[in-house]
Amino acid sequence: MEITKTVDLKMYINGEWKNATSGDSRPVINPADGKVIGYVAEGSVNDMKEAIEAARKAFDSGIWSELSAAERANYLFKIADKLEEYQEELTRLEISNNGKPFREADADVMDAAACFRYYAGLITKPDGETYHVPADMQAMVIKEPVGVCGLIVPWNYPLLMGVWKLAPALAAGNTVVFKPSEVTPMTSAKLVEIFEEVGLPKGVCNLVFGAGAVVGNELVENPLVDKISFTGGTVTGKNIMRKAADSVKKVSLELGGKSPNIIFADADFETAVDYALFGIFAGSGQICAAGSRILVEESIYDRFVERFVERAQKIKVGPGHDPQSEMGPLVSSEHLEKVLSYIEVGKQEGARLACGGNRITANGLDQGYFVEPTVFVDVTSDMKIVQEEIFGPVVVIQKFKDEQEAIQLANDSVYGLAGSVFTVDGAKALRVIKKLRAGITWVNTYHFTFNEAPWGGYKQSGIGRGLGTYGLEEYQEVKQVNINLNVEPIGWFEN
Repeated sequence: MEITKTVDLKMYINGEWKNATSGDSRPVINPADGKVIGYVAEGSVNDMKEAIEAARKAFDSGIWSELSAAERANYLFKIADKLEEYQEELTRLEISNNGKPFREADADVMDAAACFRYYAGLITKPDGETYHVPADMQAMVIKEPVGVCGLIVPWNYPLLMGVWKLAPALAAGNTVVFKPSEVTPMTSAKLVEIFEEVGLPKGVCNLVFGAGAVVGNELVENPLVDKISFTGGTVTGKNIMRKAADSVKKVSLELGGKSPNIIFADADFETAVDYALFGIFAGSGQICAAGSRILVEESIYDRFVERFVERAQKIKVGPGHDPQSEMGPLVSSEHLEKVLSYIEVGKQEGARLACGGNRITANGLDQGYFVEPTVFVDVTSDMKIVQEEIFGPVVVIQKFKDEQEAIQLANDSVYGLAGSVFTVDGAKALRVIKKLRAGITWVNTYHFTFNEAPWGGYKQSGIGRGLGTYGLEEYQEVKQVNINLNVEPIGWFEN
């Protein structure tokens, strides 16, 4: 399943594959071994401007927006079919470029196909509304595409999070400029190849690679762009909000998280431990909704920590192409250094390191970006490792006395993306869930995500929602239409 030769990735602008106008490129690295597996075009401001102009021209021409919903849906169904056809190749690319273990990468491809099918079906269903007004008029609401949408996607789910934006944006009739992470471009390029293969009209989807500070900044500031949808860090999200304000763009932001996983003493113990491990160590902890704060009722705290640490130390860490691997590497050497620096901060703050905390260099992993599953206990809420998003396989386990304290600790964060509750008491579970200031919640489970359900957070975890009907509405304008049924002069003026 490994890539055996390097590839050169070009941008896709107005229906043509292009190198950067500067001729620059950057290496693409396999995080499991640090080897170069390809080179990707390093786009410039001029490249981005060309892509935006192509998207603007395509939208204004009506070549996509004026197709019937059924015609657009037909394209989306074909894309879903092609994703399944190329499932093995896409899985291999995601493993090699992002580092995901096979089962995670393979599931992402299947979920991507399902997402295109969901929105292909949804866009053909009845929408809009009529309403009664105190006049002789037929009044209604219709929905229309926003226009040109800039879609900025992170490196942790290169394919799937791209699809979460592309599928509803295209279904609604928008044209797009797609800006993936420069770190993980491979599946994005293959996805756009699929768009070309199914005959998506020129200019409808444009793909630009490059640094966020360069091409991403132009995408946000350019007045020809009507909307920005961004998934990534909160600091960058705030910057996007400021810059998008100059042209009053519509903005959707899915940002950071420091999500609480609340475990009561009456929970099914082994189930709670199992999902707590899954909640933080799936994706090597590089998931915005990761359960990175585990809150445990004090009567089972010591027992829980002992069992959790015992199992965390047995997680099989290795390259994604190895079928035995349960957790892969971090995505880059830069991110590795960031996570290791947070571990050092935790030690300096006085938290007790219960397990892990080191880069893994044994068993041939010394060239990759692997970190041990890491657990901190005896933490306090004012510690940086409790408050700040680490985005790696690092978890803190806190203790609470009762339901009220559990809620207080859970909400003691600037973030509000996700959270979960483990208990066999259904009434208690619902009470606590309703008091969590978070947009995505679970009871006696973690991480399950559905195309039908809204995805997004409270507080500094973002603005707007992806997925479900809410995700489609993020890419639609709402228009009021009033039709006079009594066509005669109004008689407002005497003359």
